[in-house]
Amino acid sequence: MKPTLILLAAGMGSRYGGLKQLDGLGPNGETIMDYSIYDAIKAGFGKIVFIIRKDFEEDFRTKVLDKYEGHVPLELCFQSLDALPEGFSCPEGRVKPWGTNHAVLMAKDVVNEPFCVINCDDFYNRDAFMAIGKFLAELPEGSTNRYAMVGFRVGNTLSDNGTVARGICSTDEDGNLTTVVERTEIMRVDGKVSYKDENGEWIAVEDNTPVSMNVWGFTPDYFAHSEAYFKEFLSAPETKTNLKAEFFIPLMVNKLINEKTATVKVLDTTSKWFGVTYAADRQGVVDRISALVAEGVYPERLF
Repeated sequence: MKPTLILLAAGMGSRYGGLKQLDGLGPNGETIMDYSIYDAIKAGFGKIVFIIRKDFEEDFRTKVLDKYEGHVPLELCFQSLDALPEGFSCPEGRVKPWGTNHAVLMAKDVVNEPFCVINCDDFYNRDAFMAIGKFLAELPEGSTNRYAMVGFRVGNTLSDNGTVARGICSTDEDGNLTTVVERTEIMRVDGKVSYKDENGEWIAVEDNTPVSMNVWGFTPDYFAHSEAYFKEFLSAPETKTNLKAEFFIPLMVNKLINEKTATVKVLDTTSKWFGVTYAADRQGVVDRISALVAEGVYPERLF
């Protein structure tokens, strides 16, 4: 069975401003999402599921979905504040979505096969999709609790225009993930990749240190784990008092690996990530896509 690709497209680009998911960056107005979908199809994915907000459904259907018709099966799911388990309600005053793993849960009724989850506004390059697609396609039928993530080399994931947030990963001797620690400020300091720790000190790391760029591979049992833990998350006192608390994918993954419920293989890639973290990144992304088209990596028109 071909794996499915889930694109998380419900968030706003707070640092960039506006719906960067719909920003045309390719030679014919292609979005970063277009390149991810093109690469995923090349890597053997058989279905695309978009997680979006209901309030930009019409824009999304006309500007995004129409172009893929006839190329790959599509599903559209909606993330909303009130999409909560029975017995729970949205706290008064909360406006922030519930996070990436809540978004993944929105797809539970339309995904019954191994699947990959990605951000819609990151340019991952084809090797990343080949690596995760191969892992998912080769899982024995009925596999459970055998997951994966693509571990980008941190030196390949930086912005020239400011710090970035990355999940710095540790692995065991078998190449399985042991921890993901979110570092919210990473940049080159005196030529070395460094992150700012809890004390405000810059800590240098090797360029090839694996980081999570939210390219995760799961089997469908992941939805049941997530539903159960989401109830725990919502019931926690710290969630009830924090109107911005979010149910992130690494939170769920860390719980599963710490409890030894699941393993997460870290797949290496030489892919160089790029994206529009800051408005000043935009022209650089346009130039890099243009260069990839000129090199023949991508056709002038994708769909």
